[in-house]
Amino acid sequence: MTLLPPLAVFDGPVVWAIVIVAVLLFGGSKIPELARGLGKAKREFKKASEEVETEVRSAVEEDERKKARLKQIEEEERARVRAKIEEEERAKRAAEGKQN
Repeated sequence: MTLLPPLAVFDGPVVWAIVIVAVLLFGGSKIPELARGLGKAKREFKKASEEVETEVRSAVEEDERKKARLKQIEEEERARVRAKIEEEERAKRAAEGKQN
């Protein structure tokens, strides 16, 4: 089974039929007004979708920054704990060395 693209069904005769029906329904003088309205709606939709995309991108970037900062904090904490453990081990070895 072959799937056709959605606009493939709009060949020449179908397009003409749609145009004729539109002219009959709305009249010749209303067609430009309808076209302007559709164009305006399309621009507003595009603008809104771009705004949503920008919001999503900024939220993702903020989340990534938070994750990076948490990772940095965790690494710093691990380094402090390692240094403290090493210091305690050195002190323990020094105390054992004095006892001998």
